[in-house]
Amino acid sequence: MKKQRALFLDRDGTLIRDVHYLKDPDEVEIIEGIGDALLKAANKGYYLFMHTNQSGIARGYYDWPDVYACNIRMHHNFGWPDNLFTEVCIAPETPDKTDGYRKPSPRFEQEMTHKFDLIPSLCWVVGDKWIDPKSGLDAGMRGSLVETGKPIDESLRILAKEKKVPIYKDLAEFLRTEILEDE
Repeated sequence: MKKQRALFLDRDGTLIRDVHYLKDPDEVEIIEGIGDALLKAANKGYYLFMHTNQSGIARGYYDWPDVYACNIRMHHNFGWPDNLFTEVCIAPETPDKTDGYRKPSPRFEQEMTHKFDLIPSLCWVVGDKWIDPKSGLDAGMRGSLVETGKPIDESLRILAKEKKVPIYKDLAEFLRTEILEDE
């Protein structure tokens, strides 16, 4: 059966602890409970994509090799295969640049939908900030927030409820509830 569903995941605050302008692989700290659940989602037929904003590149705080080294460390710490993610989008733009891949732009999600013949309604975008599910919603996908990164205030909870964006304690709870519910 052809895969037509996918998970688009934020990195900082969703897959790993959010460290302000992370550039040192030694500071990569995984969020417990995610590793095996994400492998199960992949085995269940989901494409896995990582979409991360890294404006520290454009700001000169760190370089591309620093981001790659942190991603490699994340894979190592989780014990994931190097090819777990079908594609990774690292958006180096600052928030004032709106023509690139920086979330909340749905550009990456739309391109992957076309490239892999995804059915948007079967796809999720998950992250710790509103820009994450917003990029998915704008691409016709579903979105979810997790509480392992930036704090979610009451106004964001109200917006999430209005937009039918569920909020979970962490990515593992999201995966158990929305993706692996029949296991």
